[in-house]
Amino acid sequence: MLDAIVWFFQNIGLAFYNLGYAVTHPQLWLDWSDKASIMRFVYYGGSVEFFFVIFTTLLIITAIGFWKNGFMWGCVRVLEGFANTVGRFFAWAGLLMVIQQIIIVFIQRIFTRPDIVLGFGVPLQFDISWWAEELKLYNALVVCLCATYTFVQGGHVRVDLIYSAVSFRAKRIIDMFGSLVFMMPMAVLTWMYGWYFMWRHMIVPNPSASDSLDKLVLKSRALRWNLETIGFSPNGFNAYFLFKILLVAFAAMVFLHSIAFFYRSYLEWKEGPESEGKYLDKDTLGEGEEAYEGTH
Repeated sequence: MLDAIVWFFQNIGLAFYNLGYAVTHPQLWLDWSDKASIMRFVYYGGSVEFFFVIFTTLLIITAIGFWKNGFMWGCVRVLEGFANTVGRFFAWAGLLMVIQQIIIVFIQRIFTRPDIVLGFGVPLQFDISWWAEELKLYNALVVCLCATYTFVQGGHVRVDLIYSAVSFRAKRIIDMFGSLVFMMPMAVLTWMYGWYFMWRHMIVPNPSASDSLDKLVLKSRALRWNLETIGFSPNGFNAYFLFKILLVAFAAMVFLHSIAFFYRSYLEWKEGPESEGKYLDKDTLGEGEEAYEGTH
């Protein structure tokens, strides 16, 4: 137990050195013309060192926020604004999905064409089955990049056993507990598994979470890009590595919003019911449509 405590605080202390070293030596992990830099980037993205840099930074920001609540409200507005901006943009993928499906039906059933060609000169030409399977990408964009936006808007289904029956401040305590015990750990675990899962479908030799930095740098001698381009059907969609990238992006956005949710819950708990929904940028159907809010 003592060793674990020493290890924990030692890594917090080393986080300042690791962050400073990474900032002052960017060529070691950002110069991708050097294969060893790519492997260092892969290693640190899922490493204990990276976790404690993020953890320590979060502790400092949170401590400042406890001291200056205005600063914490600023963090909430920035993080929720980021979730809203990304979500509102990629929500249009749902419309693209519908339009593309209609085009596929017309091309395949009415014009009986086996492919769809877009562009002039050197056109973009793929089989109908490629475009049909590519619809999954639009769905993944909505699911992964609009999840936190939906959270901000209060659109997720919530199973309520005791929440509605407790006081305002008790609700905020439950929200804080949920963000720290469920939301953050889930995002971290998804990132840790998803990070190496993503890179195993982008480069060879395959990196592993159990590899040390020295071993990965040694592997970099044989490194080459090998993006996953195998579809489920012979002429189907063949860019499935994009789904692995979206998985990592999803984990990062959920983690960031778990911070915003904890901050908002704490501030509303501290300031009372009058602060509920403060600075919350929720979508609206427009003046006179209040009766329909929350039903779309």
